[in-house]
Amino acid sequence: MKKHIIKALYVFFAFILFASCDNNAEITKLSVVKFSQTFTCSASSFVMTKDNGDTNLGTFTWGAVNYGIKAAVTYTLQFDLPTDTTGTTAWSKAQEILVGDDVLTRGINGSELNKIAIDGLGLTSGVVSKVVVRVKSYVDRSVYSNVLTLDVNPYVPPVVLPTYPSLWVPGDYQNWDPTTAPTIVSVNSDKLYEGYINIPAGGTLQYKYTAQADWTPMAYGDGGSGTLIEANYSGGNFTAPSAGYYELSANLNTMTWTATKTTWGIIGDATPGAWATDTQMTYDTTNKVWTVTCDMLSTGSFKFRANNDWKIDFGIDSAGKLAYADNPLYPYNGNLSNLTVPTSGNYTITLDLHVAGQYTYKLNKN
Repeated sequence: MKKHIIKALYVFFAFILFASCDNNAEITKLSVVKFSQTFTCSASSFVMTKDNGDTNLGTFTWGAVNYGIKAAVTYTLQFDLPTDTTGTTAWSKAQEILVGDDVLTRGINGSELNKIAIDGLGLTSGVVSKVVVRVKSYVDRSVYSNVLTLDVNPYVPPVVLPTYPSLWVPGDYQNWDPTTAPTIVSVNSDKLYEGYINIPAGGTLQYKYTAQADWTPMAYGDGGSGTLIEANYSGGNFTAPSAGYYELSANLNTMTWTATKTTWGIIGDATPGAWATDTQMTYDTTNKVWTVTCDMLSTGSFKFRANNDWKIDFGIDSAGKLAYADNPLYPYNGNLSNLTVPTSGNYTITLDLHVAGQYTYKLNKN
């Protein structure tokens, strides 16, 4: 009886093992899987210009990868800097173009490669840089082609700034030179002027407004109690209470002015401090920008906020540009959206306020 029971158990386990093997019959065989021919490109040097954005600059070609089963193979082009393709994080910052299933060739136009070079890889406009590219195939595991090295010269068109009515801000911080002074502007041409200047420590911390890049015919100074006066030649200098980064405003309708010292941070449920605590940014005096590096969540959103308060803060408009939600000079704007990051991860976030009326930001994933 005991022998019959043991034999029955052998039959049972053999059946289970056979069934298990049969159910997994489509798993890729653990054999060498590779590209069937060398990855090539019809060009090795790329120069982007304002005129070739829609022009095919080169065509990439590769051979099929056989995974040993009947399944669509997905191919993706990966672009990266040579310095980012070694070590434990190799190719982790690669910029990708999804080619598709069972497609063995892909052309690339000027605007595509330019976006990868400038926005993705941070290359400098007008400078030839080395970029490496490979193909990734995927079914149940990734396989990679040989690597090509390209010479890439990206292009950024010169920024044409809108012409706004302006007031120049010469002061002791820049040797009292109206011709090189920063400006505050009236973006709505309504005699409401606003902008930012950084006043470093040392000196008198004094400045004035001029209506032109010169001292005459019109300059404005401090009339006391927040009022503006015409002060073309002497007296009436504004004096900042301390060194720092100031938002300046001038209302020529009411002949009044403000100077608000600011520090900047980000706040929101996408940030480390959520909506309770600002994550502080640091001012870069060389590049004239505010930056912070921190972990961000794609499931939340955030705003830029000054002085840990809701008196001066930015959202984005329907075009994705920074706009004031709150600012004492302007009405409240409730039609703005919060900012977001595309995927969760560690980011360096940059806020650039140094060109009046042209405030911008950048999100770079590390």
